[in-house]
Amino acid sequence: MFSLTNQVIDPKQLTEAIRDSQSGAFASFEGWVRNHNHGKSVIALHYEAHNKLAVEVGQQIMTQAIEKFAINHARCCHRIGQLAVGEVAIWVGVSANHRKAALAACEYILNQVKAEVPIWKNEFYADGESGWVEANHCC
Repeated sequence: MFSLTNQVIDPKQLTEAIRDSQSGAFASFEGWVRNHNHGKSVIALHYEAHNKLAVEVGQQIMTQAIEKFAINHARCCHRIGQLAVGEVAIWVGVSANHRKAALAACEYILNQVKAEVPIWKNEFYADGESGWVEANHCC
């Protein structure tokens, strides 16, 4: 349900993996690499993770979401490695019988992954500098 990848994320393929005839609703979120942050021009970024722990914590979040919300399927995929501006950094998708559950679970998963999964982001700027974003965040 939760995965890390160093490959380009394909939202269409991930959506098809959780599509089923019992679900009447689907909610998803795509987080894209933007070209700016805190007034600086961003040209790329690099995600690093404690892979084993990240997958373990991510799976726990997905299980919690399924238990907490009336959903049928949930999936989250997070990129690691080097990403260019415009690429998908994180994708979350949820299918459920009803939209309210799908939307709530999607937001819950995204917020929990960002708060708890040990993944770190290093941004590279047009001025030649780089910096860890939210580096003081500890899981």
